[in-house]
Amino acid sequence: MTNIAQKFANWQPSKNALVIETLDCHTGGEPLRIITSGFPELNGESVLAKRKDCKNRFDHLRTALMFEPRGHADMYGAIVVEPERSSSHFGAIFIHNEGYSSMCGHATIALAKFAVESGVVKKTGDVTQVLIDVPCGQITAYAYGKSDIIESVNFDCVPSYVVHQNKNIFIEGLGDIQFDLAFGGAYYVYLDVRQLGITCDRQYYNQLISYGRKIKAEVARQFPIEHPFEADLSFLYGTIFIEPSETEGIHSKNVCIFADGEVDRSPTGSGVSGRAAIHFAKEELALNQVITIESILGSQFSVEVIKTVKFGEHQAIIPRVSGEAFITGKQQFIIDKKDPLQQGFILR
Repeated sequence: MTNIAQKFANWQPSKNALVIETLDCHTGGEPLRIITSGFPELNGESVLAKRKDCKNRFDHLRTALMFEPRGHADMYGAIVVEPERSSSHFGAIFIHNEGYSSMCGHATIALAKFAVESGVVKKTGDVTQVLIDVPCGQITAYAYGKSDIIESVNFDCVPSYVVHQNKNIFIEGLGDIQFDLAFGGAYYVYLDVRQLGITCDRQYYNQLISYGRKIKAEVARQFPIEHPFEADLSFLYGTIFIEPSETEGIHSKNVCIFADGEVDRSPTGSGVSGRAAIHFAKEELALNQVITIESILGSQFSVEVIKTVKFGEHQAIIPRVSGEAFITGKQQFIIDKKDPLQQGFILR
């Protein structure tokens, strides 16, 4: 039987097929597919320009790698590109079922870990700094590990700030709800899930998706967003439901519904960055005070405010987010030009 299996393993793709290799991992349960080879080179001087080029010329490869049969409705990926800043180690474009995001904390944690473990960034002792260019700016990450294995990562997010606080809105089928809206590298609407008569537990998974979509659409319609410097970042990315945690020592629990109804398995790095801005503005979080937030799975990120800054017209903070990532596999994907389903599909 071993010899038969080996013959299957010896199969080689056609010379006309596109072969894309990836490093697959997760941070707090949220998947990340890091594209390591085979993806066409992207044009542009900035990460945003490269993202636009990817959208215009290679969006079919995004769907091929994120959608079924190679992925699923909640798959997430990162295309590693050349940095736009001389001080950065590399750049990253984030992809998902709907398109492209402006920031991703769980991906930043994983990218920093595997950049150091793979030698992309030279290890400099127990703490190694990793500088990553992403669509919303430059992210500084710190990878911690005494051996060759990185045990944890934290990153300093871009300036994060509150856009709307304690606003009210009527949602058809849900009634009146109160929410905050904040930026943590991406824009999210935040609300206490108890207003809707449900919790952030797995049993309400489908309702969280449905409600999250409705709330996102209506808030986006009634409260237009304008980023201070980049029009490409001026969109509402998701809805984050919040509730108190029953776990000792944990500040709270949240579930993020983003893109086209994706459910973040982690506490959401950019999401907790926005939460830190909200709590700080409401004087519920002090400078350098660390709080830990858990996800729908119970996985945890810690966040603190390390300093305050001015960002355009906004009084902003720099949040520091901490978490852990783990490898799940190395993949080689074959995209056959004769395959009628080569660009993928989603059946939720």
